[in-house]
Amino acid sequence: MARLASPLLAAAALAASLLLGGCGFTPLYGAPGVTSKLAVIDVTAPKGRTGFLLGQHLEDAFGRKRDETAKYAMHLSIGEARYPRGIRTDNVATRYEYVLTADYTLTNIPGGDVAKKGRVRVEVTYDSADQPYASIAAEQDAADRGAEQAAERIQLELAAWIATGEPKANTPQKVVPPPAGTTIPTETVGKSSPAESLGTQHTTPLEVPPGAGPT
Repeated sequence: MARLASPLLAAAALAASLLLGGCGFTPLYGAPGVTSKLAVIDVTAPKGRTGFLLGQHLEDAFGRKRDETAKYAMHLSIGEARYPRGIRTDNVATRYEYVLTADYTLTNIPGGDVAKKGRVRVEVTYDSADQPYASIAAEQDAADRGAEQAAERIQLELAAWIATGEPKANTPQKVVPPPAGTTIPTETVGKSSPAESLGTQHTTPLEVPPGAGPT
């Protein structure tokens, strides 16, 4: 049975790959340029322990190649919050919820124009131990797990963005004034004239056919 299982599994895997290929399915990281472009993103991590952890996890997720020149720069800002959960009768929390919010801005190098912006939010929980050192260790572990999950979500967002052709970020368009002396026509759609707004009535004389006048 064990000998038959391996050929059967291989045949099933081959059939699944053929079906996926026939329906036009392409893995996200199989799209051309996704892996190579993630590897040339230079991450600037925020200050603090959590910011450092997020930067390290992002570089691992991107597969940063130090021997290649960076083509993108990523700037990050983070927010952290902790909420007590599972309050005991003595008003002491047995668990905490740790919330990490990370905002990122991706800019082109060397132009510096914004290519993409985004925000990810991660929630993890951890137990509150009675011993001080155990409680600190649990809190730090939660921050590490939150930073790792945030890095994975940012990686997925950027991979999808690259796979869809790297559309430009929405930036305000510059308003170019018309040349001097140009007359700009005005349009009054749905607006009444000043005479109509004041209630002035317009009358049109009726045409009386010959011979229909008073006798």
